[in-house]
Amino acid sequence: MKFEGPNNSYIELLDINASNAELLNESKESELSLLWFQSDDNKLFIDTVPYSLNSNDIVSLTEFHNIEVQSLSKAILIRWNRPFYCIVDHDSEVSCKGILYYGASSVPVISLSAEEEDNLHTVLKMFKIEMASKDNLQLEMLQMMLKRMLILCARIYKVQNENYQDSTPNVDIIREYNYLVEQHFRTKHSVSEYADMLHKSPKTLSNLFKKNGTITPLQFIQNRILLEARRLLSYADKSVSDIGYELGFSDVQVFSRFFKTKEGCSPQNFREREILPTR
Repeated sequence: MKFEGPNNSYIELLDINASNAELLNESKESELSLLWFQSDDNKLFIDTVPYSLNSNDIVSLTEFHNIEVQSLSKAILIRWNRPFYCIVDHDSEVSCKGILYYGASSVPVISLSAEEEDNLHTVLKMFKIEMASKDNLQLEMLQMMLKRMLILCARIYKVQNENYQDSTPNVDIIREYNYLVEQHFRTKHSVSEYADMLHKSPKTLSNLFKKNGTITPLQFIQNRILLEARRLLSYADKSVSDIGYELGFSDVQVFSRFFKTKEGCSPQNFREREILPTR
């Protein structure tokens, strides 16, 4: 099911299984999606990292994720583009920027309780009804259903993730920090640079992160750089040197030391390991 609106906007609702799982890698520019699993024992590699996902697990994905499906029996994909609904422009409405999208060095995974499943299925049912409607309120209603789903998913993820269980002002600072790292990690590698943009001191950011979890602000930056390095080494036809420069390292030796410290092997060894037909 697909709705197409003005200015090339669209949202689609797709049933995914083993026969059409290649659709997960057909994301276009500015697309975001929610993938809601409807069965157990699904195994995916997302940016080379293995995930085992069961019924009523939901993952949030962007156009930048690379997905390899090892097994997938049944899932629902909700996918939309920025002209349909921009979570950055409407962050005050859904508060998922820097949590579900644009701010995680790993894929956010939401596990639904029975009550949460019922709530989201109600929204999904309304989604399907509105997809079939053909009137001048269809766009507004579909945006409303998507907002409701994003709000519910963000709330659930916050409860399940200790980094977001503090008071709202502190969570908003962390969300904005996460988003800024997503925007600038290729050129800004120090906490002080992000602290300046947030008009906070590095110590304030460190204290906030310490209060809300185990990861430090610097580790968050480094984890995001490492994720991009792994993506590029696995999927891009670029030399190790070019990848290092693209990620803001002064020379390939500095990049190689960083990568080996974090990953346990050199960039070249990682690339050779990933291209072997082991999966």
